[in-house]
Amino acid sequence: MFLRPFGDAGGIGAPGGGRLTLTPVDTLTRLAHEARSGDDLALQALVSASYEQVWRLCRHLVDNQTADDLAQDTFLRAVRALPRFRGEASARTWLLSIARHACLDELRRRTRRRNHHRDHGSSGGEPVVADASEVPIVRDLIAQLKPERRIVFVLTQVIGLSYDEAAEVCQCPSGTIRSRLARARSDLLELMASTVTTRSQQAT
Repeated sequence: MFLRPFGDAGGIGAPGGGRLTLTPVDTLTRLAHEARSGDDLALQALVSASYEQVWRLCRHLVDNQTADDLAQDTFLRAVRALPRFRGEASARTWLLSIARHACLDELRRRTRRRNHHRDHGSSGGEPVVADASEVPIVRDLIAQLKPERRIVFVLTQVIGLSYDEAAEVCQCPSGTIRSRLARARSDLLELMASTVTTRSQQAT
C-alpha cells in the first residue's frame, strides 16, 4: 500500500519533535503519483479506473453525445497537469475538478455560438442538453437545473462524492455544497410537479 507520511505535533520520531504517522493513499491517488513519475502503465490504469465517473459527470453536465470528447479532453488536460499533481486532494476529486472545467468551457463555447447565431439571425446554435425524447425523464430534469446546482447534484447524488469531496471539486466551502444541493432538490421537485401537470393537461 502506498503511504503518505505526516508529522503529528507532540510525538516523537519526526523532524521538529512531531510523531511520524502513515496515512493510506487510495488506489487512484497512488496511480497518479506513479504516472507522474513516468510510469505509463500506471497512467493507463488511472484512466481505465476513473473513466466511467469522468464520463458520467460530462454526460450529465453537457450531453450524451459530447461526453466521450469531453472525457478525452479531461484526461489530456490531466496528463498535462500531472507534473503539478501533489496529492493534497485525492486523484478522483482532482480529475473530476478538471472534468468540471472542461464541461464549463464547452458550455461557454456553446453559449457564445448561440449568441453569435442569434445576433446574425440564424438558428444554427447547438442545444446545451440532449433532446428530452432521447434521455430518461430524470436526466432531462437534472439537465434543467442551473449549472452550479446541477454540478453539485451530480457529484453528490449520481457519482457519490461526499460534501467535502464535492467542495474540493467545485473549489468552494462544504456549506455552499449543502446549500446548492438543497436548492437543486427543491428545483427538481418543482420541475417534476410541472412535468406531471403538463402531461396531465396533454392527456385530457
